[in-house]
Amino acid sequence: MATFEYAVEIEHLLVSPEHAYFGRPRDGAADVPTSDRDEAEVVAGKGIVGDRFFGKAAHMDAAVTVFAAEALEEIARELGTGPLDPLLTRRNVVLRGAELAPLIGHDFTLRSRDAAVTLHGGRPANPCAWMDRVLAPGVHAAMRGRGGVRCTPVSDGVLRRGSAVLVSPVELDPSRAGEAVRRPRLP
Repeated sequence: MATFEYAVEIEHLLVSPEHAYFGRPRDGAADVPTSDRDEAEVVAGKGIVGDRFFGKAAHMDAAVTVFAAEALEEIARELGTGPLDPLLTRRNVVLRGAELAPLIGHDFTLRSRDAAVTLHGGRPANPCAWMDRVLAPGVHAAMRGRGGVRCTPVSDGVLRRGSAVLVSPVELDPSRAGEAVRRPRLP
């Protein structure tokens, strides 16, 4: 089977032991500890050590969320907001340089420095109404189709912030990293 390699940048590795967005957005987010780490330990079938989804049966197929930094930049441009904080999206791995939607349904590997982690792209990471509250009005709608990919960790390993390589079984178009993928409406 052919593989394709893409030079990418892991810009952020978000790890938070608790949920921040629950209840009604108008009530505000919970004040929970969140860290943007230089490295994150991933355990196959469980997620990121120390994260709120780690080992939770209800989230095994979505324990790690990968998000394109370009998507948030395009949303900010469209809405005219100025820069938006990618950490407020609460996505675990903020990646620059890769189109993510084609990875759904496939195993792919992120190699960073001397380590590698294989993830299975499970489903789109749909945005929630909290995005309008914590980022800017209109982000919830603008983020549809480009909220990232929810993944299951297939291998143990460590992800490290910085230069990395994404190894994919399908061809990707890095120039489409910020584009929304819209599913056709059924008649």
